[in-house]
Amino acid sequence: MERNGFVSHVHRKRPKGRPMPEAIRRANNAKSKIRSRVEHVFAEPKDRMGLFIRTIGIARAKTKIGLANLVSNSKRLLFLRRIAA
Repeated sequence: MERNGFVSHVHRKRPKGRPMPEAIRRANNAKSKIRSRVEHVFAEPKDRMGLFIRTIGIARAKTKIGLANLVSNSKRLLFLRRIAA
């Protein structure tokens, strides 16, 4: 990963029998902030729209996810327009 310029976003555990080092605690905290923002985006179609992918074939699954994204984005646009008015 490092060779290709990627950074790990996996949380690190506390060392056994020792307190968590301050640098690792701060890094885990920063990763949690990013993770919480990203997970909220995927929670919309999954929870509120009842999205559950149970299809045969990747093409049907992609279509179902694409339509759910379209509806989700449309609902978001209407919400933002309503607020702006």
